[in-house]
Amino acid sequence: MKFPRNAKLLRGTFDTAPFAAVLFLLVMFLLLSVLLPVPGVSLNLPEAENLPGTDKPTVAVAIDSVGRLFFSDQLVTEDELQRRLRRAVAGSRSALAIVIQADKSVTYGQLLRVVLLAHDAGIHEALLATLPRVVVAPRQP
Repeated sequence: MKFPRNAKLLRGTFDTAPFAAVLFLLVMFLLLSVLLPVPGVSLNLPEAENLPGTDKPTVAVAIDSVGRLFFSDQLVTEDELQRRLRRAVAGSRSALAIVIQADKSVTYGQLLRVVLLAHDAGIHEALLATLPRVVVAPRQP
């Protein structure tokens, strides 16, 4: 049996309303996802290059521009930070190093205070977290 070949699949009127609705929903979804806050501490780290690292296990402490201390993405006081650092040292099999993620506007005194808290807790190596320096390559003709 031979079927007729005069099927008119896409020969009707093209309705753009559903496509516009889907496009509108996609734009709204993208705009809302951009506006949602990102969890974590907002820091403006300084740039540097060729700094030494460590082969020891590390714990990280963040200091924001206001001077608040964060440990494990939680706001802590200096006393709470020292208790948590002591627990981390007690739970570690080897010597720990502390990585301080400090905003550019943090003073030297605030950095020194965190280093001394870590030293009192039993951590004797402190490192400062930085961003890699951006180098713009010259254009070649």
